[in-house]
Amino acid sequence: PHLHLEMSETTSANVPVLPDVELNLLTPKAPATARIVENRVATRESSPNIVRHITFDLTGTGLEGRLRTGQSIGVLPPGTDAKGKPHKVRLYSLSSPTAGEGGQPHLASTTVKRAIDEVDGRLYTGVASNYLCDLKPGDDVQVSGPSGKRFLLPADARNWNYVFFGTGTGVAPFRAMVQELYAEPYAGQCALVFGCAYRTDLLYAEEFETLAAQEAGFHYLLSVSREGRRADGSKDYVQSKLEDRADLLLPM
Repeated sequence: PHLHLEMSETTSANVPVLPDVELNLLTPKAPATARIVENRVATRESSPNIVRHITFDLTGTGLEGRLRTGQSIGVLPPGTDAKGKPHKVRLYSLSSPTAGEGGQPHLASTTVKRAIDEVDGRLYTGVASNYLCDLKPGDDVQVSGPSGKRFLLPADARNWNYVFFGTGTGVAPFRAMVQELYAEPYAGQCALVFGCAYRTDLLYAEEFETLAAQEAGFHYLLSVSREGRRADGSKDYVQSKLEDRADLLLPM
């Protein structure tokens, strides 16, 4: 069956207004040096996919307290590309809220998956992702940013309901947004639909499970595509929840 949604006409009263944000305070040509303070595995169980939660100390960079939930930070990996030119900046979504990782404005975090693949019979490893995953607390890294002015919570964020769909490391900005919403009393409804191939790939599961147990309005829905099956026997993908949990999601 196909799900049919009808959207009523919107007026200025019910269209979200995005906040103004600062952009490119640090450019790739003039980056700053941040320090790694945390680098840990973000999955709950042993997984063939290596995903790490990495926290930067931005003290003295000009970015401290100036990153907003939904934005990205730039990382400049060392070395040169195949043409001998310096590697270009890579953008990573922030997994920390505006207040900073753990409520500390000088700390910002992101979620990084190691890129390991085979291309034309040869081993390929991601330039920036493996560089970041190899860093240890105390190591320095060149950063730029912030980037992004559209993928933001509305200015009046707690006046809205939310349905977030995140697969794999795509959950990073939603971790930040959920933390932002529930940092203060929030009476709305928020559903996070997280998708992965196997249960070993669940990211930040303990955090989301704890919040769901504490907040009646927060709903943590899982779609494990290669293990879970729907009632009709088909694979369970994040978009399937629009039908399977229509009772919860459509009113939101």
